[in-house]
Amino acid sequence: MFDTPSELLDKIRLGEDSTLELKAVRFSGDRITGPEARDLADELAAFGNFVSGVVVLGVDDKTRSIDGIPEDRLDLVETTIRDIVNDRIAPPLPVRIERLELPDLEGTPRAVVRIDVPRSLFVHRSPGGYLYRLGSSKRQMTPEMLARLFQQRSQTRMIRFDEQPVPDALPEAIEADLWRRFAPEIADDETVILRKLRLLVDTDGGEADERLSVAAVLMCTSEPHRWLRSARIEAVHYRGLERDSNYQRDARTITGPLDHQVTKAHEWVLSRMSTGAAKGPGRAELPQFATRAIFEALVNAVAHRDYSIYGSVIRLFVFDDRLELYSPGALPNTMDIDSMGLRQFTRNELVASLLAKVQVDPATGVPRQAFMEKRGEGVPLILRATLALAGAPASYRVIDDSELLLTLPAASIDPGVS
Repeated sequence: MFDTPSELLDKIRLGEDSTLELKAVRFSGDRITGPEARDLADELAAFGNFVSGVVVLGVDDKTRSIDGIPEDRLDLVETTIRDIVNDRIAPPLPVRIERLELPDLEGTPRAVVRIDVPRSLFVHRSPGGYLYRLGSSKRQMTPEMLARLFQQRSQTRMIRFDEQPVPDALPEAIEADLWRRFAPEIADDETVILRKLRLLVDTDGGEADERLSVAAVLMCTSEPHRWLRSARIEAVHYRGLERDSNYQRDARTITGPLDHQVTKAHEWVLSRMSTGAAKGPGRAELPQFATRAIFEALVNAVAHRDYSIYGSVIRLFVFDDRLELYSPGALPNTMDIDSMGLRQFTRNELVASLLAKVQVDPATGVPRQAFMEKRGEGVPLILRATLALAGAPASYRVIDDSELLLTLPAASIDPGVS
């Protein structure tokens, strides 16, 4: 959008509209007095909520003159923008900040700051509330409009959340060694293959503004959390039966493509849990938890969690008597806890189909070929394996209609054999 300085100048001369906002920048000592942080936050959020737009700082919105920003104040302006999008907008709004020079009326180059605001995956609240862009102004959303926007941005869209474009994930961010795992043996151009796989999707700007899909970021980049901050697993091992930082044995943040997260989290649990002998007659060596159940639970968590919930990560806790796995997202309206072992549900169809193409490393010791087998056997397997080992059932519980908790009881073992 307005990719060259000449295109941007032509747009500035025409004035503000649905895609352009102009702001002069005023200073008092080392402080920015205009635009006010509250006002700028509202303008940025209004673009992110409704339509992609550009904000140019250093241009008077009334005269459309290029007043510029002193070069020694550019760092201050950029820091202020970062603070605004992270602290005054919820959830934080991803933007692209660029410094450039534009000529004033006399042809003298003046420094300005350009802020590109892509239409967001999320609905953002700023100090003025939930706002949207209408022409050259912003408006408060009606309750009906807000409800509709939340619905459009959720997994209930005809285009599922994992197939939507990630605004700032440019095509070159995809990693060849990761995406080629899913490429069929055909002679199509690479870009054509990526489009067919829904790893590369267009935005409202068409093919010229293509971006990686949510699924592509999750499966085909080594650092998905760069774009989707909550796409990670936080794992903690506690001594005892309660969450208490004083008794924390180990903690890990597990990142990477989803299949790597599953493998690393599975290895971490195996390294932390005890191995011993069954209590009672005989000496049968037993692990603390059913390893197959752990693997299956982790696959289900990364495949079926709700990635549209900003700021919620998968949480994995290991205690002396149990393992707890928290996955963001409630059950769909047509499913309840009692029916989970009988029915199949896939929130992220594209992610699941990609996981079904990734082979499990035999070194994991898990007797299966692919990460996702898509036969609806995951929950029954978790229940059977846990009951067989621990003599007690695994349990699921929905917390506040926003998180699914799986609890795996530990086997009763004599740890002295480990």
